[in-house]
Amino acid sequence: MIPLRLQDISRVTGGRLVGGAGPDDCVDGPVVLDSRAVAAGSLFVAVRGEYADGHDYAQAAVEAGAVGYLGSRDVGVPGVVVDDAAVALGALAGAVLRRLPATRVVGVTGSAGKTSTKDLLGAVFATAGPTVAPPGNLNNEYGLPLTVTTAQPDTETVVLEYGARGVGHIRYLTTIAPPRIGVVLNVGAAHLGEFGSKEMVAQAKGELVEALPADGTAVLNADDPLVAAMASRTAASVLTYGTAESAAVRIVDLTTDEAARARFTLSTPKGDAAVALSLHGAHHAHNAAAAVAAGLAAGLDLASMVGAVEGATARSPHRMDVRTRADGVVVIDDAYNASPDSMLAGLRALVRMQATGRRWAVLGAMRELGAETESAHRDIGVEAARLGVDRLVVVGPDAAPIADGWPGEVSVVDDADSAAALVAAELHGGDVVLVKASNSERLWRVADRLVEA
Repeated sequence: MIPLRLQDISRVTGGRLVGGAGPDDCVDGPVVLDSRAVAAGSLFVAVRGEYADGHDYAQAAVEAGAVGYLGSRDVGVPGVVVDDAAVALGALAGAVLRRLPATRVVGVTGSAGKTSTKDLLGAVFATAGPTVAPPGNLNNEYGLPLTVTTAQPDTETVVLEYGARGVGHIRYLTTIAPPRIGVVLNVGAAHLGEFGSKEMVAQAKGELVEALPADGTAVLNADDPLVAAMASRTAASVLTYGTAESAAVRIVDLTTDEAARARFTLSTPKGDAAVALSLHGAHHAHNAAAAVAAGLAAGLDLASMVGAVEGATARSPHRMDVRTRADGVVVIDDAYNASPDSMLAGLRALVRMQATGRRWAVLGAMRELGAETESAHRDIGVEAARLGVDRLVVVGPDAAPIADGWPGEVSVVDDADSAAALVAAELHGGDVVLVKASNSERLWRVADRLVEA
């Protein structure tokens, strides 16, 4: 983080110094939520969670080198006590950005693909200068401000994911880090259990473009009507992307190679460019087009951006991470998250992979789908069969409806360990295995065991 004294932190967060904290003690290391990640000069943020209270680890954090902690009660070690640690962390991040007036904030949201697109945006903007876009999906009231605090005095661009569990969440995050360029990818069925309808999802996602200034740019998916309609909700300029003829940044002649990597032409206001991605899955063509469109809005060089997206590989864990064993078995670890849209994208990538053996789908539950839960899972079974998947393994009771949609023989197992054992015993060289579920299912353990085997 840019150096800030504890008295500066107490002022911007509305807190008070406690535990003998020196007003001029300077935080110049990382801001962390995990006491195990403390480094010299850190600020430890003590959060009371469901299973642990960060205040219990404040002393250990200070002993490990933290200058102090930011929390909601005095625990007898140097720190800043505030009413609400999450709100205070947001205020601290806002203060960091205000001290970096030349730093551009690029935001991305959507029902699927946020993290992969964030990684591509990071690669694109890094062609023009120092850029912050850390791996993972730090997109909530803790993760987003933590990302902001990693900015340095020379940072030119901060790329942020804006996540939402309800209407108003993205609006709050934009008060912490107001975006200048806002990318909206799609409106899907993810989190329907929390939002109730796609229209309410669109209402929440559109809060990103509502926060853009008049001299900013909204980058909108022309192929998604609910996203395209957000053009009326922003004072900013609008730049569209997609396969639609109306898209300003248009994907043309999309194909995939033997490893399901997208090849296409990108037609843009700055000229056309042939693109051959290293990422696996045709859906990454849309993510790459969105990243290039955002770069064009910032005046970046087209050729440099194309080189960046072509060279990008899976950076955040468990997202279309394709690994090939010595015996020729290919394992696709896409187990970080799952929605009906992303599950379908993963299955399409699986069947487009060149294989001399069978194509396996090891699928677990998709969470937060509300009343659509059973039908959404059943539909995935139907689609897996229609696409030509050879073997289906359904993991866990909550995923069982997937098997109901599958017309042939299916293996239904209780947990990840059982799935790994079953698949490992039957794999042959040339087989391809997709592992996918919501992150809470921890199905990435199946992929790890198959690769290790």
